[in-house]
Amino acid sequence: MDKISRLPDELLVKILSFLPTKVAVSTSILSKQWDLLWMWLPKLDYSTRKYSESECTRAPIIESFSLDFLASQFKPVTIRSWLLTAVSRNLREVEVSHGCNNKVLNMLPSSLYTCKSLVSLKLNGRRLLVDVPRMVSLPCLKTFLLQDVKYKNEDSLQRLLSNCPVLEDLVVEGCKGDNMVKFIVIVPSLQRLTVNILEDLDEFVMNTPSLKYFKLDYYNYKNHHCLIKRMPKLEEAYVELSFNPVYIDRFIRSITSVKRLTLCIDDVYGDGFVFDQLEHLQLCTCDEQHTSGAVIVRLLKDSPNLRVLDLFKMEYHNPIGLYTWNQPSTVPECILSSLQTFKCSGYSGRPGERDLVIYILKNANHLKTATIWFPTVDMKKELVLSSRASNACQLVFD
Repeated sequence: MDKISRLPDELLVKILSFLPTKVAVSTSILSKQWDLLWMWLPKLDYSTRKYSESECTRAPIIESFSLDFLASQFKPVTIRSWLLTAVSRNLREVEVSHGCNNKVLNMLPSSLYTCKSLVSLKLNGRRLLVDVPRMVSLPCLKTFLLQDVKYKNEDSLQRLLSNCPVLEDLVVEGCKGDNMVKFIVIVPSLQRLTVNILEDLDEFVMNTPSLKYFKLDYYNYKNHHCLIKRMPKLEEAYVELSFNPVYIDRFIRSITSVKRLTLCIDDVYGDGFVFDQLEHLQLCTCDEQHTSGAVIVRLLKDSPNLRVLDLFKMEYHNPIGLYTWNQPSTVPECILSSLQTFKCSGYSGRPGERDLVIYILKNANHLKTATIWFPTVDMKKELVLSSRASNACQLVFD
C-alpha cells in the first residue's frame, strides 16, 4: 500500500475510476491521503440496491451521475437535492431510473433543463414526471432517452426538443397514460431516432433532414394530423406501422432514400415511389390482413437495386404465412439484375410461399444463395427440383 500511496494523486484517481463507486468511496478509510481522492472521480453510479441514503448525500465534482431506484425509501425531495448538486458541478451525463412507486413523482429539478454542460440525459421510469419549465436550454445535449415517463402536459416533449440545437440521438418510448397527445420532432441535427408509441395520437410530425437511423413502432387507427418530411440521408430504418393507408403513403414517401429497411405494414402503399438506394430488405410476412404478397410485389417493383431479400416474422407477431402470391406481369428489375441473396424463415409450403420461392429461383439471374428455414423433407425435394435462373445459386436449408 505504501508504494501505491506514493503515486501522484492524478494517477490514483485514474485507478479509482475503474472501481465500482462504492468500492472507490470505501478507500477513504485507508489514510488521510485517500480520504478525499474519491471525490475527484468524474463518474458516480448510485443504486438503491447498493447504497444507503447517507452514502448518497456526498457531492463530489462529477461529470457523470447515475441514479437507479428499485426501492421507494428515498423521498423525491432527497433525490432532487442530489440532482441539484450534480447539475451545479459541470455535469455532462445524467441517468435516472425509477420504477418502484405507483405514485407519479416530480423529482427532477428545473435546473436540469437548463444545464449548459449536459451532453447525455437518460430518464427511465413509469412514474417519473417530466415537468418542463418555460425556460429550457440544453445547448450541448446530444443524447436524450425518455423511456416510460409521464409528461406534465401535451407540449412538454416538443418544448424540450425545440431547445436542443445539437441533439443527435433520441429515444422516445411511451407507456399507457403517459400524457403524450402530440409527437412533434423538428430537430435538424438529429441523426438517430427510436420511437415506440403505445397511445393513439392527435398529431404526428417529423422534420429530421439529417436522420441516418430510424426505428418506429406506431399503431394509430384514428384520423389525426400526420406530417412527415423526407429524410434524404436515411441509411437504416426498422418500421412497424399500422394505420390509415393515406398515412402509410406519407410515411413511405419520407423514407425512399433508405439503404437497409426492416418493414411490417398492414396495407399496400400507393404508386409512384422508388427506393433507388435500397439494397437490403427485411419484410415481415405475419400477414394479419392477407396483404403481404401484394406488399412484396410492390417493393420488388420499386427497388431496382435490391441485393438482399429477407422474408421473416417479427418477434411477437402472428405466425408467418403468405396466403396469396400474385405473380407480377413483368419480372421486377431487381430480380433480373441485382438480387444476390434470398432468405425465407418459417417456410410452411403454403401455395403463396411456395409460388414466391419458386418464382425467385426461376427468375433471379444473379442469385448466389437462397436460404429456406424449416421446410419438411417433401418441401425440400420440391424446391431442389425447381428450375433456377442462376447456375451459381446455392440452395440452403436450415
